[in-house]
Amino acid sequence: MKLTISHITEYRYDDPAQFSLQRLRLTPLSGPGQTVIDWKLMVEGANTEVEYDDQFGNRTTLVSVDGLQNSTRIVASGEVETQDLNGVIGQHLGFTPLWLFLRESPRTKIGKLTKELVRGLTGDNELGRMHALMAAIHEAVEYKPGTSDTETTAEQALEAKSGVCQDHAHIFLAGARSLQIPARYVSGYLLMEGTTEQAATHAWAEVHIPGLGWVGFDAANNVCPDARYVRIATGLCYQDAAPVSGLRLGTPGESLSVTVTVANQGQSQSQSQS
Repeated sequence: MKLTISHITEYRYDDPAQFSLQRLRLTPLSGPGQTVIDWKLMVEGANTEVEYDDQFGNRTTLVSVDGLQNSTRIVASGEVETQDLNGVIGQHLGFTPLWLFLRESPRTKIGKLTKELVRGLTGDNELGRMHALMAAIHEAVEYKPGTSDTETTAEQALEAKSGVCQDHAHIFLAGARSLQIPARYVSGYLLMEGTTEQAATHAWAEVHIPGLGWVGFDAANNVCPDARYVRIATGLCYQDAAPVSGLRLGTPGESLSVTVTVANQGQSQSQSQS
């Protein structure tokens, strides 16, 4: 499957920004299940400072605004060819040790509700229990935009019984790690079918299963990632894989608009958020 992707992020400031520094993780890399045919990252109203691969292997770009700017526009676009590997990414690569993915983050702290969710899982092996965990989260937490934010924890989403894909991923990470299974957060794109209800980027989780390596689980949709998915970045939680993060100095107040289009064979789906 060949997916054509356009991701536009635009910040408009109430008053001109004096200085900002933003970290962009918006560049997918070729790997198991995906080959990047063409990709461009353009930034208007900012200067590119440096590009590097971070500790998780994510291609990262730092951009800065130094001077008075009323807006910043970030455009990531390109074409990626994908394959359906039933969610199996394979062996662990890179410098980050596998045991690090057992560590909690503030968003994935294991609490009472996580333990109760995991206690009811069935399965003959780790892979079976992870499929059961995905189904349990999908059943327990309704996909409902506007009921959480980027700081919402796994426990808070379980208590509210609602959230978005980021929350489903955080709950999955907490549950897997409570069973001593290495797990990581994944940000990326998803070609939606039959609905325009999608976030600017999508999120899911991967766990490391002996004999298989990394295997993906999308609890928001209750499926293992297939050819509709494009991986961008990974980490311990949202913070490590956020598409755009950083700081700004100057008068507070800004508006953010995000538009994502994912197309395949002439069919496209898009959603704008403000």
